[in-house]
Amino acid sequence: MNDFNLAYEQYQSEFEAYATEYALKIQTKPDVLGDSMRYSLLNGGKRVRPVLALACADVLGVPHQEILPYALALEMIHTYSLIHDDLPAMDNDDFRRGKPSNHKRFGEANAILAGDGLLNEAYAICFNQCAKGENYALAAKYLNECAGVYGMIAGQSADLYYSLENDGTEEELWYVQEHKTGKLLLAPVAIASILANNKDFFALESFGRMLGRLFQMTDDILDVTGDSALLGKTIGKDEKENKLTCVKVYGLDGAKVRADMCAHDCFAILEGVSGDTAFLKGLVEYVLRRSN
Repeated sequence: MNDFNLAYEQYQSEFEAYATEYALKIQTKPDVLGDSMRYSLLNGGKRVRPVLALACADVLGVPHQEILPYALALEMIHTYSLIHDDLPAMDNDDFRRGKPSNHKRFGEANAILAGDGLLNEAYAICFNQCAKGENYALAAKYLNECAGVYGMIAGQSADLYYSLENDGTEEELWYVQEHKTGKLLLAPVAIASILANNKDFFALESFGRMLGRLFQMTDDILDVTGDSALLGKTIGKDEKENKLTCVKVYGLDGAKVRADMCAHDCFAILEGVSGDTAFLKGLVEYVLRRSN
């Protein structure tokens, strides 16, 4: 596990340096727009998605400089979704990663614009990559689909819609899991494969989908069992807001069993991927056992 932790920190540090350098070059008028964008983008976090992108790039032999722009665009999209998710009209959370949410620091209107700014900047990065060739354009298209109305946004909408119902079905739960969280964990895996001329695409796509489901399962479980200080956000909100979660559908013990089964499926899929997948297997274990 020490080797995994070291590799994770190296991937994380590499991305952090790249993201910081880019973010510091963003100049806006008024300054508050750029300041609020940087506040959330550079507010730490596990950086699971960029780390996953870099790790898959290494498995497939894709140079880091080719995947890093997409990793940054993806993290910008993820960050904008968190800013908007914390707003009073959505999940209404005052804290993110242990600090005041963007709207508590800059106000609701500026928070909305910070999210809009990050989303548009992400696509500006993707447009620049498209000029490099077909694979780069296909990678940008895939990211767009994972983030848009057939991806993460659909999942967010479903999450809100099903919270209005007293009961939720397993099928509805899977839809929320696959789209709300899963699509942005599928994206870095698939994009790495696309840039490697679709090497192991179907196996890696299956892995990305399953890992996304596992991440949302553990997120649901942590909302019941987690520590606010470690999570950096309020816990117990899912039950209070009647969210459709795996704990609601299966119960806490059942959710834990299904998370273990999901992790087992991830390991099995990776057996069919060529290259050294030891770090990816470690990442599955990390997601399953995480405390934040």
